[in-house]
Amino acid sequence: DIMELVSGQRMMTTYLRPGGLWRDVPVEFEAAVREFIKMFPAKIDMYENLLTKNPIFMDRIKGLGILSQEVALDYGVTGPMLRASGIAHDLRKAQPYSGYEQYDFEIPTHTDSDTYARYLVRMEEMRQSLRIVEQALNKLPVGRVRSNNRKYVPPPRSEIGVSMEALIHHFKLWTEGFCPPVGSVYAAVESPKGELGVYLESDGSP
Repeated sequence: DIMELVSGQRMMTTYLRPGGLWRDVPVEFEAAVREFIKMFPAKIDMYENLLTKNPIFMDRIKGLGILSQEVALDYGVTGPMLRASGIAHDLRKAQPYSGYEQYDFEIPTHTDSDTYARYLVRMEEMRQSLRIVEQALNKLPVGRVRSNNRKYVPPPRSEIGVSMEALIHHFKLWTEGFCPPVGSVYAAVESPKGELGVYLESDGSP
């Protein structure tokens, strides 16, 4: 039930939008996430008890898939695979975005550079993620989640029926879009598999 509520917000690529968010989280959100935060550490312990010292599991992944620091860097490897080769690179620390500079968390690394090391890094990353989520929850602000700038953000439906200006903004946004400035931009985030980047180039048209 907790996971259904948390994932029910559909925090996919369309949740974040120009000018803010699709909508605010439901009132049950904070309590559900706090319940998950209390429950999940025991689950991680259970997974580790099942796998980390399991001889069959270790035989199948320990010492295999060696990826040295040099090879990882040559191939442009990022994320947990790079950190399992001993390089503590994480965009949330190296180039903080979305407020990550406010959070206290560690960058899990390992030096064995094998598949087992990558497993260990990912297990620790789940614990670090819990630290981040709890801190973010404690900083969760109250207030608007979208800008009122109608050049970029569609007006709410309640305004469309009573405001000609709102109707015009709505029509223009959905038929033309908006015109970003001329130029190019690259933005990257630390995704579960490593750096996920998007490059955009604008000629100034909608």
